Amino acid sequence: MSQYQALKEEVYEANMEIPRQKLAIYTFGNVSGIDRRAGVVAIKPSGIPYDELTAQDIVLVDLDNRLVEGKMRPSSDTKTHTLLYRHFGHIGGICHTHSTYAVAWAQAMREIPNLGTTHADHLVVSIPVTEVMSDDMIRGDYEHETGNQILNVFREQNLSAEDVEMVLVACHGPFAWGKNPAKAVYNATVLEELAKMAYLTLTINPDTPRIKQSLIDKHYFRKHGKDAYYGQGC
Repeated sequence: MSQYQALKEEVYEANMEIPRQKLAIYTFGNVSGIDRRAGVVAIKPSGIPYDELTAQDIVLVDLDNRLVEGKMRPSSDTKTHTLLYRHFGHIGGICHTHSTYAVAWAQAMREIPNLGTTHADHLVVSIPVTEVMSDDMIRGDYEHETGNQILNVFREQNLSAEDVEMVLVACHGPFAWGKNPAKAVYNATVLEELAKMAYLTLTINPDTPRIKQSLIDKHYFRKHGKDAYYGQGC
């Protein structure tokens, strides 16, 4: 049995949540997880349908994308994942999906505005969208450059990857992350719901303004930070 069996099982279960939450069809999407101590990333193999996937199929690579363990090729998005792990040192899992409403916003090249308290429960800002990739980037190391596009928008907007755990890659789709693979999928699911709510809201009233800052602060900080009081605590 693999010395990374627990990580492979964790990543497998997170990947299986993608079809359960209807975040992708067929072989679309992927989830990864990392063992920071070992410097090993576990990720879904490329092009394998979810109903055929097993924990033993999960592929292991190092942070330089070298194969550590597995008989299949890792996800074609692996270089995006490893770049984010190298630069966002606190995260333990990443999820990429092709969920319908989030992809629609990405294809429209629009950030998702903070319009209500459901959005404010999870983050205080709009969900950012990257710039469209240049032709040189597309012709080059495409998946690596996808990660660079994510890093760039976080730098340009002075965003924290700890506070904003989701992003839209323009013309492509959503990426989300979290403390572990399960949390990454949770955030991807929340992102899809926020994308759907924002679309419906702006369809009903295209002039809907951003939610009041006082409501954003109330909803965000009752769940996050030292004065949070939502839920049952520890």
